[in-house]
Amino acid sequence: MSQMFEDMMQGLDEVQSFLEGKRDGYRVHVPAAVNVKEIRGQLQMTQAKFAEAFGFSLDAIKHWEGGRRQPEVSARAYLTVIAKEPEAVMRALGREKAAKKKRAAA
Repeated sequence: MSQMFEDMMQGLDEVQSFLEGKRDGYRVHVPAAVNVKEIRGQLQMTQAKFAEAFGFSLDAIKHWEGGRRQPEVSARAYLTVIAKEPEAVMRALGREKAAKKKRAAA
């Protein structure tokens, strides 16, 4: 079998395990790198507003965007969720007004 087929089958096995409530064989895939500046730009936020809205330090944002540091795994996972579902994150953090304001501006 080809490597691609084997990878797909492994992925399907992991999905099946997860759906059955089993955690064995299931892995969370976190990107090796995230583009913080791009995520922030899509939300049309300054570095300060992005840091405040999502609980990051302004220094961390500056270091990540400047390439001096890379977000750790947990931050990359969080940033991935922010990139895909920013309004859900804002609601979960009690920032419904900010989410509604962003939605109205778009």
